[in-house]
Amino acid sequence: MNIGFIGLGNMGGPMAANLAAAGHVVTGFDMADVAIEGVTMAASGAEAATGADVVITMLPNGKILRAVADEILPAMTAGATLVDCSTVDVDSARAVAQQAAAADLLFVDAPVSGGVGGAAGGTLTFMAGGSAAAFANAEPLFAIMGQKAVHCGEAGAGQSAKICNNMILGVTMLATCEAFALADKLGLDRQKMFDVVSTSSGYSWSMNAYCPAPGVGPQSPADNDYKPGFAAELMLKDLRLSQQAAASADADTPMGELAQALYTQFVETEGGEGMDFSAMLPRFEKRSRS
Repeated sequence: MNIGFIGLGNMGGPMAANLAAAGHVVTGFDMADVAIEGVTMAASGAEAATGADVVITMLPNGKILRAVADEILPAMTAGATLVDCSTVDVDSARAVAQQAAAADLLFVDAPVSGGVGGAAGGTLTFMAGGSAAAFANAEPLFAIMGQKAVHCGEAGAGQSAKICNNMILGVTMLATCEAFALADKLGLDRQKMFDVVSTSSGYSWSMNAYCPAPGVGPQSPADNDYKPGFAAELMLKDLRLSQQAAASADADTPMGELAQALYTQFVETEGGEGMDFSAMLPRFEKRSRS
């Protein structure tokens, strides 16, 4: 395929490189001056989108997605597919889907899970929203960039799945960090805590696969001074998106709301920016109940 790829940062760059390595013709654009192996750089997003069978975007937020859509949709060929892999608000995803449909284009919102390592290794998971035809056009590319793609429903469903998943992740990580901090103060050995919880009803991905306690369980950012695998500020972004969606849908999400408040405090006033989201454990260790 001829592929346009807009947004070649820490995630988009490796994804575009994997597509090029698989034999696709990839034309890229980024606001920064970047060079990606196998990717021909264009002077603008519109230039990257011109003549492409599929255009993929990986962008910071919904406002930027809408602005990029305004630029590239008129340049795209009728019948082509726009695949947005950004994590953005559901309303923006649906608005761009409508805009694409009006231009006789197909659209998929396909946020990813797996982080920078998954982007480089081609092991991402894609949560996709859009028509069956749009998903079918994008699916062969998902197979190159990732290990799994789930068609979640119509436009916006991919973003909905992503923010619901990450709201669960944020809440369970907080609970896991709180429990380790409590175990410390009760004199319970962390390894014993892990051995019990990881095989009991407290089992979770946050505990078993990404344990926030250094030296316990599989290797995780906790074993690397909490250098981010998934930065706390990115978790905060996703929690804010979840609460924006909850407000729009009139959904009661008190745990998600509290998680957002705690990560806001951690990132904005407690030095958590630039640290992994599991660094909530040393934060709780230092605090008392009062």
